[in-house]
Amino acid sequence: MTILYTAVKRFAPDCRDDWDRYIHWSGLTQLREVVSLDGILCPNLVDEIRDSDWEHLDCIDSKYQFFRDLDYLLNRLAGVQGHNVLALFKSPSDSDLKTFSDSRFVFMGFDLTEGDGGSISALVNCGGFPEAFDNHELSDCGLISDLSRAIEVRRSLREKYPSEPHAQCDVWAIWKMTKQTGV
Repeated sequence: MTILYTAVKRFAPDCRDDWDRYIHWSGLTQLREVVSLDGILCPNLVDEIRDSDWEHLDCIDSKYQFFRDLDYLLNRLAGVQGHNVLALFKSPSDSDLKTFSDSRFVFMGFDLTEGDGGSISALVNCGGFPEAFDNHELSDCGLISDLSRAIEVRRSLREKYPSEPHAQCDVWAIWKMTKQTGV
């Protein structure tokens, strides 16, 4: 499995009115920040692909730009404020999780986002799916902490909400950069 990197806009209480409206709507009062691939709550900061990006990109779909080269991404973000740099594994196994070790990153949990290039998180931006998971299962950043539980939630979403496009999800392991060095 290849580790991928992306940069998303930070969504937390310092976003004031938007944060207050979101917490009121979602009922996720345990949140201290949303750390997610959700393209509405945490939009991708690389919104325009430059010619120089191509040799560093792993995959592109309609919503995300994933980079293989962290240093390139960090240089690309020079001067940008209010963002999270995320390290990601799509559809990880337990052994995949053990292969990533970078002291600049902290493991945050697992997100479930629409498959086929979608960017809506079933966990934090769909109003809840009570037959698949309880909102209180989410961590203080809106993620599921355990891989086996994330896989079970994905299965339940597909079984119990087969016609809901946001319930047809991929599991993503997410680490958040907490220390930047050399940039």
